[in-house]
Amino acid sequence: MGLMNEIGNILEQYKGASASAPPPNVEQHFSQVAQNVPQSAVSKGLSDAFRSNETSPFGQMIAQLFGKSNGDQKAGILNHLLGSFRPTGLTGIPAELSSLLEGHGSVTPDQANQISPGTVQDLAERARQQDPSIIDMAGDFYSKHPTLVKSLGAGALAIVLSRISHHA
Repeated sequence: MGLMNEIGNILEQYKGASASAPPPNVEQHFSQVAQNVPQSAVSKGLSDAFRSNETSPFGQMIAQLFGKSNGDQKAGILNHLLGSFRPTGLTGIPAELSSLLEGHGSVTPDQANQISPGTVQDLAERARQQDPSIIDMAGDFYSKHPTLVKSLGAGALAIVLSRISHHA
């Protein structure tokens, strides 16, 4: 059986999958699929999972990923989230972040390591309200970090794979 047939068979298992009853081996399946489908498919699947009523709220999922990220990944997502507030300004962002940004154009990895996941959760929800397309940007950002995405857990991964199966 060819690799693409194997990926197709894996994805077939996830058509109609739910977060409450994920198929077995979901983390292994996610790794296989993420390595063998276009990154855009993983990005779309993640964005759909971020929007899903079956998964945790967007801000909570971003905070969870942030908590497991290295400094570069933390800085990357923070700078994307903060970018959703521009050009209207950074009013309304948590004080913990606004004080870090004074005099800087962006958050550095060292600064990002000082930010709590709770602050990121608040920021992500505010960013989503300010610019709903931030969900697609977050899906694109994290699609480049599939090992990190596995930290979302089996339920969320089942939703990601379910959405990829509908687009494949």
